[in-house]
Amino acid sequence: MQSITGKENNLPMTPFLNQLRPWVSVICTSYNHEAFVTDALHSVVAQCYPNIELIVIDNASTDSTADRIQAFVQQHPAVVFIRNAENIGLCRAFNQGLKLAGGRYVIDLSADDVLLPGRIARQVAFFERLPESYAVVFTNAGYINPAGRLLGYHYPINEKGQARQKVPSGNVFRHVLESYFICTPTMMIRKEVLDAIGGYDETLWFEDFDFWIRTSRHYQYAYLDEVLTHKRHLDDSLSRQVIRSDNRILHSTLQVCYKAFDHCETPDEYRTLARRVRRFLRKCFYAEQFDLALQFGKLLQYMEEPDPITAAILLLCRLRVPVNGAYRRYIQCRNYPRLLRLKANLT
Repeated sequence: MQSITGKENNLPMTPFLNQLRPWVSVICTSYNHEAFVTDALHSVVAQCYPNIELIVIDNASTDSTADRIQAFVQQHPAVVFIRNAENIGLCRAFNQGLKLAGGRYVIDLSADDVLLPGRIARQVAFFERLPESYAVVFTNAGYINPAGRLLGYHYPINEKGQARQKVPSGNVFRHVLESYFICTPTMMIRKEVLDAIGGYDETLWFEDFDFWIRTSRHYQYAYLDEVLTHKRHLDDSLSRQVIRSDNRILHSTLQVCYKAFDHCETPDEYRTLARRVRRFLRKCFYAEQFDLALQFGKLLQYMEEPDPITAAILLLCRLRVPVNGAYRRYIQCRNYPRLLRLKANLT
């Protein structure tokens, strides 16, 4: 492999040195990211670590994203570029890159996020000190707006740049059931773990929750307390699409929740999953995906009887009471102060 950083080890002991500095595969997936993709790719090339391969998959963008990637490849011919003729979904696109990846470790990079200088070197050094029971090293992240201005941090930090809260590490399965506590783009993943689970589940609309469920039961996760990535907040992100009545995210979530149910082993884990299922059930109600809410209710009943509020929501779902319009107006009103702050940051 040829490193895209241009910092190869040209010494007689290069094969041995490459064992000390294992290859890292960065798989970058893009779709209509013309405003951000060049910055994302440059953040990989600018890393100080010597052994990095970069694989870029464009998922049939309808803007000039693919042209910008092609221009970047002309300057950095070691980059592998796959240009899909149709949008095959995020998980399948990532798996395209995974099949070509030769690194010991993998980073799943969205084309609107940015690696900070030194990230790969810091994570590899940390990973190499861990036993093979560890599948993931993740870090803190800064959130940026479309213009690249810093908005805040995934975990609020103190004056030393360290997280103010205790971040789960080691056996994190129950924590994964409880909440989205990991900032997805900060992860570095051991490739043999990805290979063992067959990559991402291509039947799903998103990747992270399912990956966490399928790996954290059997492997450990390690938290490196540094801000090494900037994650961009965009209006059309998956997390913000969930309130739409036509979103496909919640269907995938139900599939993953059933997988989680099969992986639970203790009463505490089942109780934790039940709390999560109740939250997703409410999201289905707000999105007017009533039949899906009832399916979440069925899963919930395998673990516990619905509480009075959940039972009332299930009744409203059976009556198909329209709520999405009112809920979206509520969200807009709740987010209005934040939108004002974002506009102020852009000026």
